[in-house]
Amino acid sequence: MTDLMPPAALASPAPLSSLAMPLRFHPAREALFNELHTRPFPVLQTPCNLAHLVLLREGAAGDAEHRHLQTLCARYMVVPPTPESSCYYQDFGGFELRWERHTEFSTYTLVRKGDARTPFSSSVLSLLPANWLSELPGQLLSALHVELADAPADEPLPEEIRQHFEGHRLISSEVKERRARLWSAYRIHSDGSGRILIHNRGLNACQSGRLVRTLLEMETYRMMLLLALPMAKAIAPAVKDMDQQLATVIQQINQIADLDDERQLLAELSSLAAQIEKLISDNNFRFSATQAYYELIINRLDEMREQEVSGLQTFSVFLQRRLTPAWRTCEAIRNDLNDLSRRIDRASELLRTRIDLTIEAQNQSLMLKMDQRSHTQLRLQQTVEGLSVAAISYYLVGLTKYLAESAKAIGLISNSHLVTGLAVPLCVGAVWYAMRRLRRSLEHS
Repeated sequence: MTDLMPPAALASPAPLSSLAMPLRFHPAREALFNELHTRPFPVLQTPCNLAHLVLLREGAAGDAEHRHLQTLCARYMVVPPTPESSCYYQDFGGFELRWERHTEFSTYTLVRKGDARTPFSSSVLSLLPANWLSELPGQLLSALHVELADAPADEPLPEEIRQHFEGHRLISSEVKERRARLWSAYRIHSDGSGRILIHNRGLNACQSGRLVRTLLEMETYRMMLLLALPMAKAIAPAVKDMDQQLATVIQQINQIADLDDERQLLAELSSLAAQIEKLISDNNFRFSATQAYYELIINRLDEMREQEVSGLQTFSVFLQRRLTPAWRTCEAIRNDLNDLSRRIDRASELLRTRIDLTIEAQNQSLMLKMDQRSHTQLRLQQTVEGLSVAAISYYLVGLTKYLAESAKAIGLISNSHLVTGLAVPLCVGAVWYAMRRLRRSLEHS
């Protein structure tokens, strides 16, 4: 039997690396594809410590941040970030710097490896030049120190850990199937920063990096969420006052006497609507961001898979108990503003409807008066028409009289008075018929 040999092109397919797809790619294809790999979590060997700074940008601070980073890179002779980059990760020898620029803020994270001394006894920030650190662009919103250490052989008591948090009440939980334990107080300590201690019981470097990144993101999003709370508290009295003003205006709608009252109330509603729309435009972005940050925090808490340690609050319980009321306060003010806007729209529509009905009634009254005036004018016209017939007939009869007397003088007729008398009905009839034809022609034209 003869074997069937495949075609040469199918017998030895070309490797993928040598193929070029003859397709037109989207200009953003590569950037979109690589989006999954942006801002990776750090790979952290235990022990190590970190310092995390969150700075709110002021205006167009992007260029200033790049220039500031380039100054540090020049000092340590490392490759600086490109002007268009939004994140930068670089080993500076004694520490690693991780910079990320987000929509509203930028973060600076410093990592120092292999430091097994007493937790929080020194800060990795001390490795940076003091003048460079003091000139960071933006306003510092959050500062956090994180210590990643091997778990001690004997589980420490809370009283032993509390000394690392300046005696504050502790929050603690076990995470990642009890392979790590977290300690914190969520307080600003004497160095102006917060503190989190992680006892690693079995996390590898990647798992430790993901856990630390989750904690840093929670701290950042927590502070960004709370930015809206002072704004909500500040505008709450104004929202309450505007709600009372709207209720007063709605009550006055039933007491409207004339069109002037309606216009006055409509002007008040328009002014109230302008105030509310300004508050919405000034605060809507902040309140929307609060919703997003709250959902991110809840998501990060779920990722940690916490387990409670007897006698201490977990991070989830503590944060949700504090942040949920703040978020709900912001949401309540936001909903109140939107509700006021909708109610003002309904009241304005109702008032405009009343004004339209009032104007329509006035127009009907005006049309009725105009109709009455047209009837009066018609009667006057008929009266004038009758007088016109009489006047014209009088002049025609006068002319006929002159003609009759002239005819009598030359002997054509013997009685001029008889001719004049006979001409009267003829003249009246002719003038009346002529006026009637004229009126009909004008009506049809």
